[in-house]
Amino acid sequence: MLMHRIIVDLTDRKLHLLNDNTVIHTFPVAIGRIALQTPHGEFVIMNKVPNPGGPFGAYWMGLSKPHYGIHGTNDPSSIGKMVSHGCIRMFNEQVVYLASQVSIGTRVTIRS
Repeated sequence: MLMHRIIVDLTDRKLHLLNDNTVIHTFPVAIGRIALQTPHGEFVIMNKVPNPGGPFGAYWMGLSKPHYGIHGTNDPSSIGKMVSHGCIRMFNEQVVYLASQVSIGTRVTIRS
């Protein structure tokens, strides 16, 4: 059985979806601004919420670090920039796809 995991590279502002150790998709993301940096470390997806409302776009996937997650955006021009409050923002259609590929408990590594 293949195991999905996610690596977020803050330096190039990319999210990589892996099957075992092979990258199968790479997506551009927005990350936290300097005063509200995206946390580094090892986390897991704790919950998944379609259409969460507010600024979270089409999907929310909460991480094991409270108040942080991977989510869509109502402002697609923000993707690729350091503008969030620490969360990982994705284009809505891409976060919906990602949510369909991963499950609760999926490992998420966030690194520089």
